[in-house]
Amino acid sequence: MVNISGFFMFSLYKRINMSGDFKIYTKTGDDGTTGLVGGSRVKKYDLRLESYGTVDELNACIGVIRSFDIDVAVKDLLLKIQHKLFNIGSRLASDEKGQEFTAKLIVKNEDIEVLEKAIDAYHETLPELRNFILPGGELSAAQCHIARTICRRAERRIVEFAEQTPVQPELIKYINRLSDYLFVLARKLAHDKGIDETTWQY
Repeated sequence: MVNISGFFMFSLYKRINMSGDFKIYTKTGDDGTTGLVGGSRVKKYDLRLESYGTVDELNACIGVIRSFDIDVAVKDLLLKIQHKLFNIGSRLASDEKGQEFTAKLIVKNEDIEVLEKAIDAYHETLPELRNFILPGGELSAAQCHIARTICRRAERRIVEFAEQTPVQPELIKYINRLSDYLFVLARKLAHDKGIDETTWQY
């Protein structure tokens, strides 16, 4: 059975280039390789897969946050972020030929600005941050911290991947800004529920 993120990328390529039904399992990954958007195959431990696989993990984690009883406007933005992460995963999963098929999925400066505006808006409602805070508190806030750490890992994988394969700079900026957004969102959700932050005692 193929990994889910690999399947999503394969299905995108198939939807663009082919027609007809397809199965969840293809058996093509039984040899330890997976297909990229564009048709080439690589080992499942390839750094490219580590990059878009971690983005997929991040997307799943954000889906958990969106399932909580939180502000509707936040849920709406999280949904937009999930769509954007799917685009990012598709771009990272595209080989040289596949870049042609996923060209419309690039990250734009406006996408980054959306995160920055949200960060600024949330920040204005929060108490001043004077110390490092420990992850935890209210469950949705704690989940944001988990997502934040996954986002940081995704950034590390993508930056490393970008040393060997060209990656759109705005894509990397978006992931970087997203981790900042998730940190501030964690604070906001805790604040909305009246949960005090736990500061680092050193």
